[in-house]
Amino acid sequence: MRGVVPGPLRADDPREISGYPLYARIGEGGMGTVYLSRSRGGQPVALKLVRPEYADSPAFRERFAREVAAGRRVSGYHLVPIVDHDAAARRPWLATRYVPGVPLGEALDTHGPLPMPTVLQLLACAAHALDAVHTAGVIHRDLKPANLLLAADGPWLLDFGIARAAGAATLTTAGRLIGTPRYMSPEHALGRRVTSASDVFALGLVAAVAATGRHPYGRGNPLAIATRIAATDVDPPALDGIDRPLLDVIRRCLTADPVARPSAADVAEHCAGAARRDVRDFTGWLPAPFATSVAIIETAFHTLSLTEAPTAPVPPSLADAPTARRLPATAPITMRDEEWQRRVRREP
Repeated sequence: MRGVVPGPLRADDPREISGYPLYARIGEGGMGTVYLSRSRGGQPVALKLVRPEYADSPAFRERFAREVAAGRRVSGYHLVPIVDHDAAARRPWLATRYVPGVPLGEALDTHGPLPMPTVLQLLACAAHALDAVHTAGVIHRDLKPANLLLAADGPWLLDFGIARAAGAATLTTAGRLIGTPRYMSPEHALGRRVTSASDVFALGLVAAVAATGRHPYGRGNPLAIATRIAATDVDPPALDGIDRPLLDVIRRCLTADPVARPSAADVAEHCAGAARRDVRDFTGWLPAPFATSVAIIETAFHTLSLTEAPTAPVPPSLADAPTARRLPATAPITMRDEEWQRRVRREP
């Protein structure tokens, strides 16, 4: 979502939200539209405005407020922080720091897999960020390539939209299971208790995809992949094409038993030791094609003026009217528990 080159506001877009002036569209997804704005101190922020249909749901508002509050407890290096929000607004919104970068998933789709040294550095930094999440007592629950942003100053973990306090006993809200099936842990897919170890499993999946360009549980629709993940204790993932030492840490992350997985801090330490460079030195850290994609986003951002008031564009003709972006295959879904039970879950 945030990897899209900032584009002009549409005729029906607001020009300001709760004192935040809106300058450009960054993207559009299942939950709402993201705009480029600036804080009262002049810092760029990405402001996500929730869709009207969600704003009309009291249950959604309650969950939104609870989960944003959990996300605001989290801070640390490589984390895109939530800087403001309003769950009681006519249409709820939240603002995060704006990072000009490209989501890992989009970058992989465009340029193919990353070399092992880059994956080790990416994994070390993402694990470091995830450790900060877990230290704050929060579980991310939706770690996937779309939520890792590649930028000139390193990778950034974002989107606590469905994060939940670690003490939560259920993964469902109003009878629905929430998450991204392709990047669920086995226990998440089976409807069991999710812990920080579930995020580590998802991190292992992300690393495998980044290194090979393919999912270790094969192709197919998201629910078919979630079904294979749920059965990983009898049918382990395919990790061919991944060399050591990266292979060692991915195998440990993708262990079926959550207790046997390493902590995020352990993953960060392992990758930092295995990398052939300082994992916090981002000089030329991305291969040239990836770096060029990031530079395009940076250039588009720097051409915008965040000091002048936004101006209304000329309304487009019907033939030129913009259409909503197609949601990516990895977009989070909600599904009624009984349907999930029938298609994915196995009894404990």
